[in-house]
Amino acid sequence: MGGRESVQSLNGSSAKNRSVRAQASDDPEDLATAKIQAKSSGNVYPYVGVACLGAILFGYHLGVVNGALEYLAKDLGIAENTVLQGWVVSALLAGATVGSFTGGSLADKFGRTKTFVLDVIPLAVGAFLCAIAESVETMIIGRVVAGVGIGISSAIVPLYISEISPTEIRGTLGSVNQLFICIGILAALVVGLPLAGNPLWWRTMFSIAIVPSVLLAVGMVCSPESPRWLYQQGKIAEAEVSIRRLFGKERVAEVMGDLDAAGRCSSEPEAGWLDLFSSRYRKVVSVGAALFLFQQLAGINAVVYYSTSVFRTAGITSDVAASALVGAANVIGTTIASSLMDKQGRKSLLITSFAGMGSSMLLLSLTFSWRALTPYSGTLAVLGTVLYVLSFSLGAGPVPALLLPEIFASRIRAKAVALSLGTHWIANFVIGLYFLSVVNRFGLSTVYLGFGTVCILAVMYVTGNVVETKGRSLEEIEIALTSPTS
Repeated sequence: MGGRESVQSLNGSSAKNRSVRAQASDDPEDLATAKIQAKSSGNVYPYVGVACLGAILFGYHLGVVNGALEYLAKDLGIAENTVLQGWVVSALLAGATVGSFTGGSLADKFGRTKTFVLDVIPLAVGAFLCAIAESVETMIIGRVVAGVGIGISSAIVPLYISEISPTEIRGTLGSVNQLFICIGILAALVVGLPLAGNPLWWRTMFSIAIVPSVLLAVGMVCSPESPRWLYQQGKIAEAEVSIRRLFGKERVAEVMGDLDAAGRCSSEPEAGWLDLFSSRYRKVVSVGAALFLFQQLAGINAVVYYSTSVFRTAGITSDVAASALVGAANVIGTTIASSLMDKQGRKSLLITSFAGMGSSMLLLSLTFSWRALTPYSGTLAVLGTVLYVLSFSLGAGPVPALLLPEIFASRIRAKAVALSLGTHWIANFVIGLYFLSVVNRFGLSTVYLGFGTVCILAVMYVTGNVVETKGRSLEEIEIALTSPTS
């Protein structure tokens, strides 16, 4: 990618320069700034936690229908209509596609925190409509509305976290987004446990989502706006106040200096949608879209949505327990990735992740095609699926949402993230809709081999096109990727 050398040359240079300036100066503030560079302020954590309520809702709305579908289908009279049941599931993804494109424009116009507050409207209204639905039409409308909400949150949660996080722990905090999505999915599974004894419990399951939605709105009213967005709007004094709340007064001069440097490099107005496809930004925007496209075409949601059916095909009787094991692997892998993000770096985790996913898919393909493995097909199906999900959660899951806000220039950041996530939701929708049809036509082994091939292509693409952003401020990355020599 253009600018790779420029970015690499900045590795640690900003911190080093600040340290040299501090040593050459008698100014106590310079010395304090250099000293605190290696530390992070605890003040940022509560606000990251509030933003992660959006990630929990993301996961919860995705997972809640899986347990509830059988019961709501009977209640709404569509137990025999698999097409309408499919639409109840997929309507959320259709709404999310719309929401992901909307989120970028809202975040640019109103700011990050106000967009969160606005996002609560579709999140809460959608959950309410699903909970009171007496017809499948109302249920589908509720799912679409809730989908718009999670589409917006999928764009602004990683964007806000990346813009308020200290450079040295931005990777760790950014990957927490994926962890809380997994927690939201698990929460939906746990909440569905009373269904067996109370068939009407599905209405309560949907209504529960209203509570974190309200908490998100209240929390964001009390949270600081992104200093970078405030700076872009010319609200310098407010940006300084926000920095003070997030990082402490000792880092105000340092962060404002980074913002000033980026501002001198690019003092242009907010970008429009067409600017994303200009020669200046086209390549970096294509990287964002490609990462999410590889993420989906590598088969993750096909594996998650249909793991139970796959386990049944392999002859496993306790398919629910096996699926729970897959969910646990996702949470464990994401937790490990959070601890490695600022040590190993984003690019190396992506390469390791896709390589592991490809190997797992090869194992699964052989399991369903090689007769010699038939006696062990059940064990190998669970092992291959768990290894695949574990590999995914180490990089391909958390890294794209973290990396995108880092590599996009501030003037295109919100819209470019939204465009990339739109690619994610469209691919997600198509794969969810056609996966079983393709399996019926070509066979599970062939489809898994195709997923494995995509993983290999992803390794090659990441190696040649993705830059490492570990340890660099957003402003340093922006200057490197938009400088004339890049």
